[in-house]
Amino acid sequence: MRINKYLALKQISTRRGADLLIVNKKVFINGKLAVLGSKVNKDDKIEVRGVQPKQYFYFAYNKPIDIITHSPQREEVDIVENIRNKIPKEVSGEIFPIGRLDKNSHGLIILTNDGRITDKLLNPKYFHEKEYVVKTSNKLRANFKQKMESPVNIEGYMTKPCKVQIINNTTFKIILTEGKKHQIRRMCSALFQEVADLKRTRFMNIELGKLKLNDIRIIKGEELSTFLNPLIK
Repeated sequence: MRINKYLALKQISTRRGADLLIVNKKVFINGKLAVLGSKVNKDDKIEVRGVQPKQYFYFAYNKPIDIITHSPQREEVDIVENIRNKIPKEVSGEIFPIGRLDKNSHGLIILTNDGRITDKLLNPKYFHEKEYVVKTSNKLRANFKQKMESPVNIEGYMTKPCKVQIINNTTFKIILTEGKKHQIRRMCSALFQEVADLKRTRFMNIELGKLKLNDIRIIKGEELSTFLNPLIK
């Protein structure tokens, strides 16, 4: 394994940051200076001298309706400002939400100070599941599940296959692996259904569960390991 990948896995640095540490002669393998491209084995002794490993935090947040994910306008409140007093002060300026949940939607948002995982979480080529419960203003049509699970044309873009479970005449559960802007609302609109309420309940293995509205909980232990495993390799 390359030394920069090893340091990233140990949450000491990003790969690019690890390369910088190596160039600055901060990294040692078995007492010898590492060089760019050095490889390490499980029995090697790795030292990073004069550098404190960055501590990463991961939170699950139950976003209410009307709270903005990013870039609030006048008189609007964004997530980070809304929960600033609920997170450790030492990272309050570094925490950011992963992805978006529009103003009129609510439910699970992941917040972190770990920029290493952003691309693999948001890039649709990695097929990470996101689950939502959706209520509609009008009764679901008989062929709604079939149509929704097939590619839906939303303004020229054909959506990827998804999984739909009908709960009742006006409520369904949907699992997506992509996240186009307002995708579920646009898919429903294309199928002549109007969304009355949209709640995200799961992101990969992280579940909203009984987390109270506008509250956060830290993600840790086995739950965190399962979450990070496909993201940091």
